[in-house]
Amino acid sequence: MEQPKKSKDWDLYEVFLRSKRGLSHRHVGSLHAADDVMAIEHARDLYTRRSEGESIWVIPAKLIVASDPEEGDQLFGPATDKIYRHPTFYDIPDEVGKM
Repeated sequence: MEQPKKSKDWDLYEVFLRSKRGLSHRHVGSLHAADDVMAIEHARDLYTRRSEGESIWVIPAKLIVASDPEEGDQLFGPATDKIYRHPTFYDIPDEVGKM
């Protein structure tokens, strides 16, 4: 039988909460838990005390892949080599107004 993890070995989870149907989930915090079920239960107890939640997502932090802020220009900068993305060479008719 597998031994349960000690609390110091619990995984870190990121918690996302949706307050109402139709809204997006938003990051509300982090917590440690031994497994996914415990993470949902702890998230419910910590972040929905006043019945303000409609849906909870918990994601192991180790599974999140993030961009490097140092590479922001390279990742998010304009693609100057793809002129079709910036239609500056089109003539816009006067009746269209501002775009």
